[in-house]
Amino acid sequence: MSMTPEEAQWFAGTVETIVANVGKAVLGKEHVIRLAVTCLLTEGHLLLEDYPGTGKTSLAKSLAATVQGTHKRIQFTPDLLPGDVTGVTVYDQRSMQFDFHEGPIFASLVLADEINRASPKTQAALLEVMEEGTVTVDGEQHDVGSPFMVIATQNPVEQAGTYRLPEAQLDRFLMKTSLGYPDHQATVTLLADASVRSRAGELSPVVTSEVVAEMAALADGVHVDPALLEYVSSIATESRRVPEFRVGISVRGCLALVRSAKTWAAVHGRHYVLPDDVKALVEPVLVHRVLLDPEAEFAGATAVEVLQRIVADIAPPVQRAA
Repeated sequence: MSMTPEEAQWFAGTVETIVANVGKAVLGKEHVIRLAVTCLLTEGHLLLEDYPGTGKTSLAKSLAATVQGTHKRIQFTPDLLPGDVTGVTVYDQRSMQFDFHEGPIFASLVLADEINRASPKTQAALLEVMEEGTVTVDGEQHDVGSPFMVIATQNPVEQAGTYRLPEAQLDRFLMKTSLGYPDHQATVTLLADASVRSRAGELSPVVTSEVVAEMAALADGVHVDPALLEYVSSIATESRRVPEFRVGISVRGCLALVRSAKTWAAVHGRHYVLPDDVKALVEPVLVHRVLLDPEAEFAGATAVEVLQRIVADIAPPVQRAA
């Protein structure tokens, strides 16, 4: 069902309420917060990669505190086992039956902190649940419910005792972004409140998980002109042709870009997608899905620069709102 202009305005207003609440704990990062909320309402997963102490965990905790649902935190370590994430089946001697004990992955919002510290086997335990929304233990499937979002963090500068995420798992994340250091004014404000140990802990929920699910369903009804779909396909096709990329944008990447653009349009109070919506999300949605050729990387090329060049070379469609 198509989104109406009135629903789009309500959607944008609710998002602003969420962003403002999270912004009380994560100062000066409104754009990144809006990306995180867009990821949540697109029913995707978010990867935050940045230097230590930039507020990755605070953003995840603040978003979880803003949504009145269940939220769990998993601290990934080298000795973490897959069962510690998904849950295990335990034999009950009194009932003489096997009972499933849910793991921390069963929550509306799950913070996977320092995900690259865990072994590849444990990282792989997230694949099914992130893609399918179900966990399989001892041959039985268990639904994690809706809404469901994984926010994973990792530090790019720590190499000892870490395991790089494989491309197959990176592709499961709808978006990848970074916070960066706060500006001067935000830093001064944080230092003035140095006695506050956890700003995220002081937040109160402003929306329920039911509202989040309703908004996600509304975002699906945002109109996308067929010319925009051809535009996205052209970007993907060109990414597979350029010599700088060894692996270009997949169909899954195209779907992620279109779905995110629909939510991004609704976030800005529109019931239709513009080419600018697609352009705005190319970096957070697509950069982690491509693989640079080693020679191009050695020559100084970056995935962001190559994608920006591709987008600049392809003329966007002239579209009217429907």
